[in-house]
Amino acid sequence: MSGTHLTSVVGWREWVGLPGVGVEWMKAKIDTGARTSSLHAFALEEFERDGEWWARFEVHPWQRSAEDAVVVEVPVLDRRTVRSSSGHSQHRVVVRLDLRLLDRVVPAEVTLTRRDEMGFRLLIGREVLEQGYVVDVSTSYCGGRPGRAVRRSNRRRADGA
Repeated sequence: MSGTHLTSVVGWREWVGLPGVGVEWMKAKIDTGARTSSLHAFALEEFERDGEWWARFEVHPWQRSAEDAVVVEVPVLDRRTVRSSSGHSQHRVVVRLDLRLLDRVVPAEVTLTRRDEMGFRLLIGREVLEQGYVVDVSTSYCGGRPGRAVRRSNRRRADGA
């Protein structure tokens, strides 16, 4: 790790933001087993714009809910084969997004996938953590939590209310 970064402690799950695309809050799981971060992307499609490939997809910030969905259009950075923890390989689109983790915004390479079976819409991998974070697996939400209204809203939406 470079000496230019302060080291910040994160828990095994954190409230984060994607400020460049208008997502203020969403829960993320810290995944030291993954190199690249991964985002649950709904309605993913690739298209060509001015001779470059772009991705259009929806981010649903609340777990188990489509409320407050945000449509995102960003250039495609790469396409990679990613092996899951269960050993399955999947070809994924990779994009670059800014990620707010604790009190800093850092660039992140993010693979786009459907994560229907997973509890978190965003996994944060080692490439982000190497920018000055260490993980304390015994704790959660080291960066704090959004206000009570946001947490209640997330809980209601997750419960289908």
